[in-house]
Amino acid sequence: MPCRREILRYAAASLTLLVTKVGAGTTAGSGILAVRVWPARDYTRVTLEHDQPLRYSHMLVKDPERLVVDLEGVELNSVLQSLSTKISETDPYIRLIRAGRNKPGVVRLVVELKGEIQPQVFALKPVGEYGHRLVLDLYPAEPVDPLMALLEQSEKPKAKPDSRPPGDRRDAEASSPAQGGEPKPEIARLVTIVLDPGHGGEDPGAIGRRGSYEKDVTLSVARRLKQKIDASPNMRSVLTRDGDFFIPLHQRVAKARRVRADLFVSVHADAFIKPTARGSSVFVLSENGASSSAARWLANRENAADLVGGVNIGVKDPYLARTLLDLSQTATINDSLKLGKDVLGELGRINTLHKPHVEQAGFAVLKAPDIPSILIETAFISNPEEEARLNDEDYQDRMAEAILRGIQRYFAKNPPLAKSRLARLD
Repeated sequence: MPCRREILRYAAASLTLLVTKVGAGTTAGSGILAVRVWPARDYTRVTLEHDQPLRYSHMLVKDPERLVVDLEGVELNSVLQSLSTKISETDPYIRLIRAGRNKPGVVRLVVELKGEIQPQVFALKPVGEYGHRLVLDLYPAEPVDPLMALLEQSEKPKAKPDSRPPGDRRDAEASSPAQGGEPKPEIARLVTIVLDPGHGGEDPGAIGRRGSYEKDVTLSVARRLKQKIDASPNMRSVLTRDGDFFIPLHQRVAKARRVRADLFVSVHADAFIKPTARGSSVFVLSENGASSSAARWLANRENAADLVGGVNIGVKDPYLARTLLDLSQTATINDSLKLGKDVLGELGRINTLHKPHVEQAGFAVLKAPDIPSILIETAFISNPEEEARLNDEDYQDRMAEAILRGIQRYFAKNPPLAKSRLARLD
């Protein structure tokens, strides 16, 4: 199994559809090395990569709406010129991008916009296999409201129940929470579950030996789980991301609080330096240190996602800052442990368990003070056998079904109460 550096090097080399490299003959240090565009409903990100820190300035121009970015000490090359080919007609915010020489030693980018935006332009230092990056994050002037999107979703008809022949549902029914004397999950009110596919966009997450990206596996499993939850009585779900784009860890938590979630489930695919590591795991937050050295190592790796994905540290989130340190955290962790135990038990029906108990560590994405939160490592993507299973549609479906059964088992024993006062804060 390759080491982490080798894995990241493979990731950088594999982004052939999104990255354009410098052609032969480009002067070292004078041209942009790579450009990437990540369109999404929440925002569109444009990334310019260079082997030196980029000097830049930017301004917004009205009538029509444009973002103008001047790059100093950069030569116009084929990489920059390729930016225009990377803009999709379906991009929510960018109409087109033009690049040209503004004056000697200065290249000007003109981003023609589809409407009013609030840009965030910032630089990132090298990390992993990335060089110096200049990031253009184009947010809508009126931010996408996840609560309104959820209300719109609730007005749509419920998805039809599973229409597969009974024989195809034997495994799911045999391990249903209603079997073996277990209480049947009867949820008295509508509950909201936020599903968080790990990584995304600039951050591929772990990468398997066969080239599978963690960010793709997690999104596929989360989408399947969402479909199953939305088809269940009195349950609805929200994805923190429904595409290949990056979301900072604190924004994932903030989105869950904004929709007043009852549960937060973060989906990942584990990796280790040894290809023999295998099995599913469930983690919850710890206030008193990690439950094992492996849990601490994993939490540090997952928390580093913001470094790879690229966070604008100049922007603070006052909504989250005033709620993270809350006296309800201990009670929430206890509920998280109950949820984690029920989900882990169901995962054990379809896969080997890496550890027979729920582990704890300081995962930043699990820090909602009033929402029971778990992080699921579905399997080891660094294990060739488990990597193959993670890419199998039937196995992904069984994984989603197991997680749903665990959630239903939790609610059967812990009926949802009225929303807490804290959860109603705007």
